[in-house]
Amino acid sequence: MSDVAIHVENLGKQYSIGGPQARYGMLREWLPELVLSPFRRLAAVARGQASVISKDTIWALQDISFQVKRGQAIGIIGHNGAGKSTLLKVLSRITEPTRGYAEIYGRVGSLLEIGTGFHPELTGRENIYLNGAILGMRRAEIERRFDEMVDFAEIDKFLDTPVKHYSSGMYVRLAFAVAAHLEPEILLVDEVLAVGDIAFQKKCLGRMSAVAKEGRTVLFVSHNMAAVLNLCDSGILLKKGAVSCAGKASDVVQEYLATVDRWAATPLRDRTDRNGNGLVKVVGCKMCADPSGEPGTDYMLGDEAYIVLTVHALEAASIFVGVQVKDAWGQLVFAFNSRESGYAPTVEPGESSLVLHIPHLPFLEGRYKLDATVNLVRDLVVCDAIEQVSSFIMHPKDIYGSSAPFTSYHGVVFVEHQWLGRDPARGAQDTWISSA
Repeated sequence: MSDVAIHVENLGKQYSIGGPQARYGMLREWLPELVLSPFRRLAAVARGQASVISKDTIWALQDISFQVKRGQAIGIIGHNGAGKSTLLKVLSRITEPTRGYAEIYGRVGSLLEIGTGFHPELTGRENIYLNGAILGMRRAEIERRFDEMVDFAEIDKFLDTPVKHYSSGMYVRLAFAVAAHLEPEILLVDEVLAVGDIAFQKKCLGRMSAVAKEGRTVLFVSHNMAAVLNLCDSGILLKKGAVSCAGKASDVVQEYLATVDRWAATPLRDRTDRNGNGLVKVVGCKMCADPSGEPGTDYMLGDEAYIVLTVHALEAASIFVGVQVKDAWGQLVFAFNSRESGYAPTVEPGESSLVLHIPHLPFLEGRYKLDATVNLVRDLVVCDAIEQVSSFIMHPKDIYGSSAPFTSYHGVVFVEHQWLGRDPARGAQDTWISSA
């Protein structure tokens, strides 16, 4: 038996992004068109015109080739729009490749989008059986693992409730539980775990690690470099639909972080590595000690700081704005979201500035990066999502005058605190020791 689980050879996927859409018609309408079409093309060429209607196309994947051995855990990383999700959809047989091929040796379990394969009118219980059947499992297999899936998803109270009433977190918990417990030989997981809470994300990573240790294969798409390093022994970096780098997970992550830094040198308004409908775009970002001052990159624990975002709107819109702080490995440290803060500015066409004030920076020693997102208030549609709009460096500081500054050894954030207890120098007298 071969030790190869996945073999991909010269894989390419092309999409049309323009032109009129084909309509359905009757056979008698299509037969004349079928006969006359070649003659129309020849006549158009003779007149020096384009043969027929042309469509703009884009290659989401280009000549991708790689092999994955059984039992390997592979991290698929890259910028937004690099082709990561498209690759998993091709491997899952959701979409057909335009050229090349992918051979899968084993039963595949896929978790690509929240609730894929779920019927909203059916209950959680019914959807477990439905999704299991879609994955090719027999009823006896589903029943044998049923209780484990329910316990893992933590939805036992809502098991007989239609899933249309589930939150996005409940959806993904149930979907992952089904995909991970129905004993697939190959597990494909996209970034959907990002919607779960931290405890559930840790549980999922632990489950995927256990799946890999059992000799099964895992392909894991994520922007969380810490999770990739923790789970995967190998990695593949995609850039504009092609393999840019492949090898040890640590080496591939380092290359990805280097490409992020190179993107950061490009003016924000010129960057194309972003998602969203483009109605409102982030075109500038600076972090500074004064909103009207010059941008700075070096700060100390407790410093006051301002983050000034410049956005360009195509039309007036009420928006929510988010700024995510991530460490050097891409691990989320904290997210500032205007929605939770009750701030929903209306921006007019053209450029506007939005200011985030942080009275005391709580981050410990290290380098941090800022990502930015813009959503419409009315339906939370993503207008713009872009990584590393800015970065800054935090330096150690002796907060309590103890000659022992707080450094990266203590974590990534500082929590104000005091130690309380008896002072030995005062004998039996009760006093309080304060580190403030």
